[in-house]
Amino acid sequence: MIVPKICVIGSINMDVTITTDTVPKQGETVIGKDVATFPGGKGANQAVAAARLGANVSMIGSVGNDAFGDSLIGHLKRENIHIEGIVQTKQKATGVANIILSQHDNRIIVAPGANDFVTPEIVKQHQHLIKNSDVVLLQFEIPMETVLYTVKLAHQLGVKVIVNPAPFQEISKHMYEHVTYFTPNEIEERAMQQDDFFVTFQNKIIVTLGKEGVAYYNERGQKRMISAHQVNVVDTTGAGDTFNGALATEIARGRKMYDAITLANAAAALSITKNGAQTGMPAKEEVKQFLIERIS
Repeated sequence: MIVPKICVIGSINMDVTITTDTVPKQGETVIGKDVATFPGGKGANQAVAAARLGANVSMIGSVGNDAFGDSLIGHLKRENIHIEGIVQTKQKATGVANIILSQHDNRIIVAPGANDFVTPEIVKQHQHLIKNSDVVLLQFEIPMETVLYTVKLAHQLGVKVIVNPAPFQEISKHMYEHVTYFTPNEIEERAMQQDDFFVTFQNKIIVTLGKEGVAYYNERGQKRMISAHQVNVVDTTGAGDTFNGALATEIARGRKMYDAITLANAAAALSITKNGAQTGMPAKEEVKQFLIERIS
């Protein structure tokens, strides 16, 4: 059995989640219901999703030399993620995401903190983790300089690259040329469409559409849809990250695009049935059983 090897370069945060019936307007204070902390960060989320689906995952990132940092490193180790590439810095605190949950949706503010210290130098020091991987997975919660450096390095090493362009920042033609797949949501895709050369590379685009499902372009440039699964929605935080971790795992396994997206779509559906970005991320057998039940 092929064990896919994934290297995730990205953010590691502690999510502070508040649940409320009413999202406050500017200058308004409202009473919330529950508050909780969960391991998060797009990079760490995607790493956990891939590991639970059977991938051999290494991560390159940065946390603060503080209680949150210690807690998050310990958590990643328990998730069987190789932490050799994670550094602790005294210069900034661990990144934090403040998440407001209301009416089955979320609003998020991220303070990057130590994620700003994921530099090209750190990636260069751990480039063997990239060289020994089948797929590299990146997001935009670390400095763009580092993202660009990693894309170029992975391309030189002959390793496939998946980029989740969130939160959205301008994408260079160089990145379009060297990335294997981009996984924007529909808002990020609209921003990407402003680029003159978007059409040239649109067959690399896989769009997550929430309750509508997933869209992708086939070899002929035709847009195709895979519908979302109807589930009991508890918390949508981390659904896109689950999709990305699952997609990277299935691409690394050598799956065809339709099959890889189908499994990633199912994993994302399962992830939103529980609270917390990582709490609901399913194991491989859960996804297989879910698909069997949906098909039969």
